[in-house]
Amino acid sequence: EQPLPADADGALDGYDPPYVICADESVHVGGDLAALRSRYQAVNLKLDKTGGFSEAVRMLEQARALGFQLMTGCMVASSLGIAPALHLAGACQFADLDGPWWLAVDHPGGLRVEGGVITPPAAGFWGDGVDAEGLWL
Repeated sequence: EQPLPADADGALDGYDPPYVICADESVHVGGDLAALRSRYQAVNLKLDKTGGFSEAVRMLEQARALGFQLMTGCMVASSLGIAPALHLAGACQFADLDGPWWLAVDHPGGLRVEGGVITPPAAGFWGDGVDAEGLWL
């Protein structure tokens, strides 16, 4: 991931690394992407930074069109915060969704790691079986 602070990544302009360097702290919104093309080969899309799932999907499409490799990452968060990023992970070359494992306790039925693979939450994690007529919006 990003080897320099966001305010110093201009030093990477034109650098041709022997490996993929991924923008993290330098990318928050779609408008950041074009300026990063000469500095990075990949971008890390974190739902916490992008403002949510819809904006992350828009950014994923923009980044792909600009030729970036894609990563989905996360901040420290429970499985409730990380689970939506699983939908992005399938479109990305890299995924780092270890946020729940930094917590002492996560939500019951949350994400699991089995054989090095993140598994979706258990049935009912999102309220399966809740009577929709009883919900207030």
